[in-house]
Amino acid sequence: MDFPNSVRLIEVGLRDGFQFESKVAPTELKLEIISELVQAGLKHLQIASFVNPKRVPQMADAEELLRRLPKHDGVVFSGLVLNTKGLERACRAGLESVEISISASDTHSRKNTGMALNEAILQGKDMIRRAKEYNMHITAGVQCAFGCVYEGNIAEERVLGILSEFMSIGIDRISIADTTGMAHPLSIKSLMKKLIPQIGGLPAALHLHDTRGLGLVNVMAAMECGIREFDCSLAGMGGCPFVAGAAGNIATEDTAYLMKTLNIETGIDIQKLGACSMKLEIFFEKRFPGKVCRLNIC
Repeated sequence: MDFPNSVRLIEVGLRDGFQFESKVAPTELKLEIISELVQAGLKHLQIASFVNPKRVPQMADAEELLRRLPKHDGVVFSGLVLNTKGLERACRAGLESVEISISASDTHSRKNTGMALNEAILQGKDMIRRAKEYNMHITAGVQCAFGCVYEGNIAEERVLGILSEFMSIGIDRISIADTTGMAHPLSIKSLMKKLIPQIGGLPAALHLHDTRGLGLVNVMAAMECGIREFDCSLAGMGGCPFVAGAAGNIATEDTAYLMKTLNIETGIDIQKLGACSMKLEIFFEKRFPGKVCRLNIC
């Protein structure tokens, strides 16, 4: 198997994980977890989404969180935006790195953002243009890239077409999301073999959910295709509020441990990471699906 010497794990638990929880975490706890994650070696953290706080109360403090966030050399803090209003909020808050993400599923797009797919593509292109004017680092994301619980299979050509439109404007990075956890190794390899030649040297990350228990298997398949960046979430937190039956992301510490067994460098202290996960289990008063956080692994 052709595996890399190192991979980059992007922590999305503070956004994707927290937004799925009904108990609202105070800003102080978020800042504490961010500091501990940085100490554990994480270099890219997606810390918030700029969405309607009435729909996602957990993200209501996005501006305050950014305002109080200390600077860390070599660490990237990013946020997710789903519409122009969210992008403007992120810009005013001083966010330098943004993910502009739309769904490849028309039904999921309508449920998630209230927009039809064609409308979302047009808005996404406009948002990319605006973000470029604001000198933001831009990740363009495509959700439901491997299937949708409402529409079934999503044509690879649709995903590649969306990315082509975004790339024509100019982006810095792409993210492909298995929002509903429907991906499997063959579908991962099929899409990646078409996608990687299309994007050239543009950095690409996979955002995988573990709904059907194939999260880490899909990581292995993606690495064989050349993918070197993966979104992960503390303790396997997360899910999509607008997808029935959605499970969490691949757990950051489980993914880091997998890499360790393969002699692939991540720069992450797994034990410190696990301590963060256990702290969140105490706060949210629930057991998350991550496994390695319960073990004394260093």
